[in-house]
Amino acid sequence: METELTDDIDQPLKDRLRAHPRPALLWGAGLCILLLLEGPTYLDGLLGAIGAGLGLLPGAPGAEAFASASAFFSELPHLLSRELVPNRGYYDGSAWQGTFLGLEPKYAWLIRFLLVYAYVAALLGWLWYGYVLFRRHYRAADWTPTDDVIDRLRSHYWGLFGLTVVVFFVTMAAFAPVVGPTTAEENIEGPYSHDMKYYNEDTETVETITIGEANLGSASRGSGDSNVGIWSYDDFGRFHPVGTLVSGKDLFTFLAFGARVSLFIGLGSMAIAGFIATTLALVTAYYKGVTDLIVVLTSDSVQAMPALLLVILATVVFRNHWIAELYSGAMLFILLFALIRWPGLWRAVRGPALQVGEQEWVDAAKSYGQRPTVIMRKHMAPYILGYLLVYASLTLGGVIISVSALSFLGLGITAPTPEWGRAINIGQQYIASQSWHISLIPGILITLVVTGFNAFSDGIRDAIDPQSEGAEGGATGAAAGGGGG
Repeated sequence: METELTDDIDQPLKDRLRAHPRPALLWGAGLCILLLLEGPTYLDGLLGAIGAGLGLLPGAPGAEAFASASAFFSELPHLLSRELVPNRGYYDGSAWQGTFLGLEPKYAWLIRFLLVYAYVAALLGWLWYGYVLFRRHYRAADWTPTDDVIDRLRSHYWGLFGLTVVVFFVTMAAFAPVVGPTTAEENIEGPYSHDMKYYNEDTETVETITIGEANLGSASRGSGDSNVGIWSYDDFGRFHPVGTLVSGKDLFTFLAFGARVSLFIGLGSMAIAGFIATTLALVTAYYKGVTDLIVVLTSDSVQAMPALLLVILATVVFRNHWIAELYSGAMLFILLFALIRWPGLWRAVRGPALQVGEQEWVDAAKSYGQRPTVIMRKHMAPYILGYLLVYASLTLGGVIISVSALSFLGLGITAPTPEWGRAINIGQQYIASQSWHISLIPGILITLVVTGFNAFSDGIRDAIDPQSEGAEGGATGAAAGGGGG
C-alpha cells in the first residue's frame, strides 16, 4: 500500500492531522456513531466492573453508587438490547405476543444474535479502516516492520481461523446478556423469583407460572418426553438453541455466561503472570549474574511442583476463606494460575530479553546515564512484548482447560455461577441418550476455543518471526502444523 507522505517526515502527528483533517474527522465520526449505538452497554459494563472491584475491598466507599449508576445505564435503550429485539413471549392460541414483530421466538432470537455479531464485525472493520487511513494519510514513514507483520498475518489462514474463533468467543462473553435467549437472573440466579406466561393447550388459555416451575418441566434427563434438544421449544413455548440442562435451565445462556468466567480467569491470570514474567525477564537481562541465577532457581522450584495437585490442594484449603468467595472463586484461580504460569512465560521471553540487552542502543543508553528502569521500559520491553503475546495466548488455552477440568471434578467455580466444565460433569451420564447435548456441546466449545487461541498464537508467531518453523512452509504449512503451539 502506498502512503501519502507529508513534506516533512519529522512533522508531529498532530500537525499532519491539522494539515489534512478530513479523513480523520470522518473516521472519528463513524466510530462515535458505532460506540453511541451501544453506549449504555459500555457504561453499564464499566461502572459495574468498578463497583464490583470496590465491593471486593472491605469498607471501600462508592460501591453502591457505581452499582446504581450501572443499573441506570442498563435500563437505557440501545441497539442490541433485549427490549429492542425481544424473543421472550407467549402464544395466545392464534399468534405470538411480546416477540419482535410477532415472530416465533427462535427467529426473534436469531435476529438479535446475528445483529450482535454484525455489530462486532462492523466495529472491528471500522477500526481496521482507521489503521488503513493512518497508513495512507498520517504516517510519516512509507514503510515500517509492522506492515510486514500484518501482511504475513493476513495471509496466514490458520492464524485467521484462530482469530475468528477468538473473536466469536470474546463476543459471546462480552455480550452474554444479549446473545442468550434468556437472562442470567431468570435462568440461573433466581428462577423462582420470575414469572412467565404460556399457552396451555389442554385448557386453551394463557396461564402464568414461575420460571423455576417451568424449568422442572423442561429438564433434559434422557429420552422421550424427558428431553429438550437442540433448536427446539419446551412445553412452555420457550426456545432453546442448544437444548436445556438436567435442571431445565437454558444451556446456551449457561454457556454464554460461562464464557465470561473462563475469559475473566484466563485474561486475569495471564495479565498477572505476564507482568511478573516481563519484569523478571528485563531485570535478569539487564543485571544478569546472581540475579538471573536466583530467578532461574525460583522458576525451577515452581515448575517442579505438580501444578494440578497444587491447584486442587489450594482449592480445598481456601474453600471457606473470603478470597474463595470473590466472584465465586474466580479470583482465587486467577492468583493460582498466575503463580503457576509465570515461570513458563518468563523462560519464553528470557532469551529475547537477553538478546536485546546486548544491543548497541542499550549500551548507548547506559553510557548516557539513563536509569535502568527507563532503559528496561523504553529500550528493551517493546522488543519482547510480541513474544510475550504469543506465549500468553498459548498458555491461556491451557488455563481454560484447567478451569474446566477442575469444575468437572467439582472443585472449580462455585454453583450457580456457570462454568463449561460443570455442564460436562452434570451431563456425562446422559451422553449415550438423547440428552447428549449437555456434555458434548460444552466439550466441543472448549476444544474449539483452545484450538482457536493456539492457532491465533501460531499466526502471530509466524508473522513476527518469518524464519519460524511454521512460517517456512507459508500459510499452508502453518495451517498444517499450527495446532502444536
